[in-house]
Amino acid sequence: MTMPQERSVSRVAVTDAAAALMRSLYQANGPLMFHQSGGCCDGSSPMCYLEGEFRTGGSDVLLARIEVPGVGEPVAFWMGAAQFERWRHTHLTVDVVPGRGSGFSLEAPEGVRFLIRSRLLTDAEEAALAE
Repeated sequence: MTMPQERSVSRVAVTDAAAALMRSLYQANGPLMFHQSGGCCDGSSPMCYLEGEFRTGGSDVLLARIEVPGVGEPVAFWMGAAQFERWRHTHLTVDVVPGRGSGFSLEAPEGVRFLIRSRLLTDAEEAALAE
C-alpha cells in the first residue's frame, strides 16, 4: 500500500493494484488526479482524470497528494466538501477491481474500475490530521 509522503498519517492510501493502474494511466496520459463527489452517476466512486481536467474550487477539499512510485508527480485526491463532511472521520484506500466503472474516469476502457475501501480513523490519526 502506498501512503502520501507529506505526513506520516494520511486520509488516503492506494493498494498495490491501484498504484500499478495509476502508473499505466500516467504513462499513457500524463499527470493524474482523483475527485470523489458523492453525487449521482458513480459520484460515490473515485473518478480519475488528467490533472486539471476536473475543475475544483471552494466546494472541494484536497485530501492528499499521493506519491506513487513510477508516477512522476503526486496524484491529488479531491472530495466534494459536502461528501467530506460525512466522511471526515474516515480513512480511504483507493483500490481497483474488475468491471466497468464510470464512463468519465480514465480507467473505464481498461475493464476495471477504481473504488474506495474505507475504515474509521483512529483517535491518534484524527489528532495528527487536526494539527
